[in-house]
Amino acid sequence: MVLVLGLLGVVSLAGSAFPAGVAIGLSVLVLAYTVWLASRYLRQPARTLAIAGGALPPMLDGVVLQRFSLQWRGPLAFAAWQDVQGANGYLIWWPDTLDARQRRELRLAVEGMAVSAAVATMAP
Repeated sequence: MVLVLGLLGVVSLAGSAFPAGVAIGLSVLVLAYTVWLASRYLRQPARTLAIAGGALPPMLDGVVLQRFSLQWRGPLAFAAWQDVQGANGYLIWWPDTLDARQRRELRLAVEGMAVSAAVATMAP
């Protein structure tokens, strides 16, 4: 997607009112930045999110997460958390990164986490 947006930026510069020399110079900068940004995204490691449920906290890449929340905005999933050192983190899943099975699994895991934390399993 980053490459497509970069190419659209070049096309928009070609159709702009900039003088040809300025448009070509800016197009070269846009393409260089696009390639740099795409290579940066491709170098990012895959992340592993584990939501065991029950009293166990969620974990991301083996690090315990506190204050984990997941919000759905249409087909997009937004996860926010704070780890035990107090650092905040965010992940966003676009519709093409999770198939229907994975989206359902994520919804059920987070719902199970909320139910188990809110409901006591034994009377006082």
